[in-house]
Amino acid sequence: MESFDGLGLSGQLVEAIRQLGFEKPTPIQEKAIPVLLKGKVDLVGLAQTGTGKTAAFGLPLLQLVDESNRATQALIIAPTRELSVQITTDLERFSSPIMKLNIVTVYGGASISDQIKKIRRGAQIIVATPGRLMDLLSRKVVDLSAIQYVVLDEADEMLNMGFKEDIDEILSTTPKEKNVWLFSATMPREVREISKNYMHNPEEITMGERNQGNENIDHQFIVVDERDKYMALKRFVDYTPDIYGVIFCRTKIDTQKIAEHLIKDGYSADPLHGDLTQQQRDRVMRSFKNKSLQLLVATDVAARGIDVSNLTHVIHMNMPDEMEYYTHRSGRTARAGKKGISLAIISKREMGRIQQVERSIKRKFTRMNVPTGDEVCQNKLLALVHKVKQVEVNEDEIDSFLPEVYHELKDLTKEDIIKRFASIEFNRFLEYYRDARDLNKSDRSDRSSNFEGEGDRYSTSENADRVFINVGKMDGLEKGSLLDLVCDFGEVKKDAVGKIDLKGAYSFFEIDKKFTEQLLKGFEGIELRGRKVRLEMTQPHKDKYSEKKKERFYGSKSKSSADGGNSRGGSRSESRGGSRGESRGGDRGRSKRY
Repeated sequence: MESFDGLGLSGQLVEAIRQLGFEKPTPIQEKAIPVLLKGKVDLVGLAQTGTGKTAAFGLPLLQLVDESNRATQALIIAPTRELSVQITTDLERFSSPIMKLNIVTVYGGASISDQIKKIRRGAQIIVATPGRLMDLLSRKVVDLSAIQYVVLDEADEMLNMGFKEDIDEILSTTPKEKNVWLFSATMPREVREISKNYMHNPEEITMGERNQGNENIDHQFIVVDERDKYMALKRFVDYTPDIYGVIFCRTKIDTQKIAEHLIKDGYSADPLHGDLTQQQRDRVMRSFKNKSLQLLVATDVAARGIDVSNLTHVIHMNMPDEMEYYTHRSGRTARAGKKGISLAIISKREMGRIQQVERSIKRKFTRMNVPTGDEVCQNKLLALVHKVKQVEVNEDEIDSFLPEVYHELKDLTKEDIIKRFASIEFNRFLEYYRDARDLNKSDRSDRSSNFEGEGDRYSTSENADRVFINVGKMDGLEKGSLLDLVCDFGEVKKDAVGKIDLKGAYSFFEIDKKFTEQLLKGFEGIELRGRKVRLEMTQPHKDKYSEKKKERFYGSKSKSSADGGNSRGGSRSESRGGSRGESRGGDRGRSKRY
């Protein structure tokens, strides 16, 4: 259909949405709006995120609600605060030019007293998250006795988040004679049960095949060693200068760690997980939506309902346990008809998950290679040149400064200027990627997970020395915190550190031979929690003997410290005991104690 005119919407509403720039309905809008405008119908709408579902149910709802009646006539339930706010914003934009409706959003993490005041002024439409709505119902603030329409948006997400009981309780307080409109990206058994229990002969609209993925998403994957996942992520980010996306992790700990490593490595990134306060969450989302933040590192739960336009990439640091999670993750990109990439960074043992998802979404994944160091450098250089070519020159403002610039460069040819200018950015990446190894998975078996050791470049005896260090798990260390310790006091980059073998009272790690002497010198006089840190070089053929010998020697000293793993196992800020300057004052600007 070419326009909204033939869908049955009022002329005023069509004109209002046309002024907002909406000319042509999406497929779900084209099918759902005429059905919902009948008024007395239950509906199940299956469509991917980003296909225009809010307008599909929102426009009919605005036309059916009685503006003169101050009672609560419609209830929209959404899984997250972000989605609730987005729905309310859209409804207000559609309706404000032609009618005066009181649309109230209620969600956790915000002032409940303010929300109560708004509801008591007369909320004709309430948009709510299940938890806060349950709270308001228990306080007898919300009256659902006059509800005519209930919308369950992203129903599968709500059920995945454990809101089944809340939804049952909420729906039980609404009148039996009402219309329920259920919208979902997938149709698992739990969603089907809701349609059976609370809907009467619902009409079903399915865009594409059931559970089918968005056709505009290019599904890709790369296979690397588990320990190389973070390094592969960095390669892709460097290779794609204009990337704007969400990086999904399975746990809050991984989310925080990867975000911290990205920030430390100079990338514009921030974490989003359940341990953040609502204020922190709001700050992160504001930065991400206005694009001052390039990468959002999130857990599945924290990212529910995120509606951000123009995301280029969704990156999976591992494949999710639930099939539906992949659909919702990848659905963050390619919204409103745009193209997007969903990239999974997997180890060899996760290949089966790729095949399962392919069967579920009926889309083939493309296996990609991790870019080489040369490819990254070339892409970065071309991106810089393109940026120079496209930059807007402010002739009036810059003219007065140019004579001195010309004078400074008068001895250089055009070719020299181009080379030197390009090298400002190129040299940095060339130095970093000069000896970069191939990260793509070979036939070797996976080694233990160690994403913090992303620079595991020097893992053979001819390029690396193996070092014994007399600290380990009993000192509260993990592989990541031991890596931080080595890099801080050895004053080496992570790329110089290879495989880390963490033991109880001691550990081994590999170091690029070019930095061995520097490393040993850096650890002179260093103490960790009152114990002098000692480093020794080991010979490859003596490793087994050395480990057994030290195991016997340190085995009797198995007493763990009183504060356990809190010395270095937490976040970067916690583990340092303050800023870099505070923890490392004194000789060469640092303390001899750690």
